[in-house]
Amino acid sequence: MADKFVSERNIRFLLYEVFDASSLLKYPRYADHSREAFDMILETALKLGRDLFKPTLREMDKNQPEFVDGQVKVHPKVKEIMQICGAGGWISATAPAELGGQQLPVILGFVPMFIFSAANYAGSVYPYLTAGAAHLIYSFGTAELINAYIPRMYAGDWQGTMALTEPQAGSSLSDITTLAEPGDQGHYRIRGQKIFISTGDHDGVQNVVHLLLARIAGAPAGVKGISLFVVPKMRPDDNGALVFNDVHVAGIYRKMGYRGAPITQLSFGENNDCRGYLVGQPNRGLSHMFQLMNEARIAVGIAAAGIASAAYYAALEYTQQRPQGRPLTARDPLSPQVPIIEHHDVKRMLLFQRAVVEGSLSLLMQCGKYIDLEKVLEGKEKEKYNLLLEILTPVAKSYPAEMVILAVSQALQCLGGYGYCDEFPLEQLYRDARIHPIHEGTTGIQGLDLLGRKVPMKNGEAAMLLIQEIEKTIALAKEETQLQPYARELEEATDKLNKVTTHLVSLAMQGKVDLFLADSTLYLEFFGIITIGWQWLLQALAAEKALKKNPTGTDINFYQGKLYTFRYFFQYELPKIESLAKSLLASNQITVEMKKDFF
Repeated sequence: MADKFVSERNIRFLLYEVFDASSLLKYPRYADHSREAFDMILETALKLGRDLFKPTLREMDKNQPEFVDGQVKVHPKVKEIMQICGAGGWISATAPAELGGQQLPVILGFVPMFIFSAANYAGSVYPYLTAGAAHLIYSFGTAELINAYIPRMYAGDWQGTMALTEPQAGSSLSDITTLAEPGDQGHYRIRGQKIFISTGDHDGVQNVVHLLLARIAGAPAGVKGISLFVVPKMRPDDNGALVFNDVHVAGIYRKMGYRGAPITQLSFGENNDCRGYLVGQPNRGLSHMFQLMNEARIAVGIAAAGIASAAYYAALEYTQQRPQGRPLTARDPLSPQVPIIEHHDVKRMLLFQRAVVEGSLSLLMQCGKYIDLEKVLEGKEKEKYNLLLEILTPVAKSYPAEMVILAVSQALQCLGGYGYCDEFPLEQLYRDARIHPIHEGTTGIQGLDLLGRKVPMKNGEAAMLLIQEIEKTIALAKEETQLQPYARELEEATDKLNKVTTHLVSLAMQGKVDLFLADSTLYLEFFGIITIGWQWLLQALAAEKALKKNPTGTDINFYQGKLYTFRYFFQYELPKIESLAKSLLASNQITVEMKKDFF
């Protein structure tokens, strides 16, 4: 198994040369940090990835969680992961200093998440689910809730979850039926079922804290009647001791991949003694939860990119070491075999993987930078970065999530039959990858979100702002002779995006809503390819700048590799938008008119 699972050099390139993370230090929120501190965090995260997470990647997959006597038993390493991540400040990395957090820029906070996901995705979810749940509590909860839960969650003693999905509702949150009835001591009595709850119960922590959606008795139907609650497995009593809160594990799911983390079915209030504590305003729970859902969607993209990175470096190492065959031009059958990385098609597969990994990570860091700027700016500038983040979130989730499956598949293909066997990690990474287009909102939901909500929002302002950002990059690239042809290609792609979007929005304006949204998943794919093309042009600009500054430097191979991968994306991936545009402009009614009986 390859020792390398991420590229430290690429992370530094994106942080400092593409997105200039150090520029955030001028803002008071981040002024207590330094470039040296950023470097130390990166180095420590890489060490934890190698020494804490990666050694149990295979072991956690083979020794899955077990449901024994009403409790979920997980790998003993989970407790160590939570304790180390708590003590080291990794769970609270981006949290405010007044809550004990490190108040790091989010763009930097994404780096350890990417590294840990690449090293051991299942192991990484425990601390990061806790971080997301804690953020929701301190964003909308009372001081009492914050003081009761945040310190223990940030210490890694208590697990955090998000409990949304119900058996009869699935992704349709408007149909949830979990009930919250007001109690007589400021709490609510919770009754209901939740399914597919990641880390919903386990013995690696002292307690599990669920951020749960439910309906207060008498609330309006639909999404307008949903409220958000903190529902712990063990609740503090009047003396501070923990007592059972009537939260029962009904079972755990056996999964295709991602096996080191339990996915549970939970039953709340079987004995009418499950207490929930309201977070934020009654009937505003879904809008509060969307903070966590949007964070989780970006986290899914980061995790997918991490898994693809691990697969890429496993394939790269194998292709460099495995001798087989000879160059196509070789005439002598007795000449030495060459490493398979010398074969053109193997190089194509590796280029595809690198294009996915580094293009995805670039987009995710772009989102991190926008989150940071939204935090430190005011007025129109703040709103600008909020809107950019809104429109990019479904892409940042779905492009890596969908493409990681193809990328890991190509990595497996590089190993041939060995890739299909568990002697190498590719088969596990392939299984682990498959969950990402599903959880935190399927790709179909992301397509509906992008085209149905984000593109029209504020009269298309978010879409216009993104186009403006892309056009700025195109203008800079036109100033570089080597990049001018690619700038024109992206300009043409952006024009096509405008044309397709205008056409689809016109259908909505004509009242043809079914037709407008029927192929929203195709639109998401189309939009995503263009967005990643923008990110590759940004990276090419940084690489060209570095080569001009030092054309014979020690990093010349890295920058040349960047430029070749950039060219690969523009010559192999960007042209795929042509067929997608053709389908989207055709206003095809097949899926609208197709009847269930015809199947």
